[in-house]
Amino acid sequence: MKSYLQKKNKPEIRLCVFAASLIVCLSCVSKAPSQMTVIRPEKPQSPRNILGKGLTSRETLGAFLLDFNQSANKTDVYNLAGIYIEESAIEGVNHDVAFSQMCLETGFLRFGGLVTPDMNNFCGLGSTGPGQKGLYFPSAEIGVRAHIQHLKGYASTAPLQRPLVDPRYRYVKYGIAPDIYELAGRWATDKEYGNKIATILDRLYDFAFPN
Repeated sequence: MKSYLQKKNKPEIRLCVFAASLIVCLSCVSKAPSQMTVIRPEKPQSPRNILGKGLTSRETLGAFLLDFNQSANKTDVYNLAGIYIEESAIEGVNHDVAFSQMCLETGFLRFGGLVTPDMNNFCGLGSTGPGQKGLYFPSAEIGVRAHIQHLKGYASTAPLQRPLVDPRYRYVKYGIAPDIYELAGRWATDKEYGNKIATILDRLYDFAFPN
């Protein structure tokens, strides 16, 4: 009889031990997340060189601009961001730099100066003062392409990858301004021009890579 009872009780004992172990394990798992250290990727430094590869996405660029100009057409903004990424990649220009310069030149697509939205001129090409509003381009794609070509001309002596659409490209002293600070006094007479682009770039990276 004793032998029978010992054999009969063994499965019950094992089941109790297993259940107790499971409770302990589940308790450990429930506490684990609060004890884990979340390692965040280091925020990249915003660029200053005109050539290079941008780090932000079409969605981030669009949301950034709309954060400053909520009245802008969302579809147009996101389309424009995509065009900047595409055209910049073809010519080896950093799209974060080019897009930030566009934001500066157009007042985040508010315009309001000599250049108007219908001109598809996103960087003030040819706009030198009263009576000289600037260049007109047939589409946003061509306007952005002209901007990227002009910017590449300042930053590099390398040839363009696409047919020339920038009428003022021939006036550039090629390779004279590889970084944004050297655009001051060249692209614009404003001595703070490079610093203003840098400020927008810093804000873009704060927006894209929050701590």
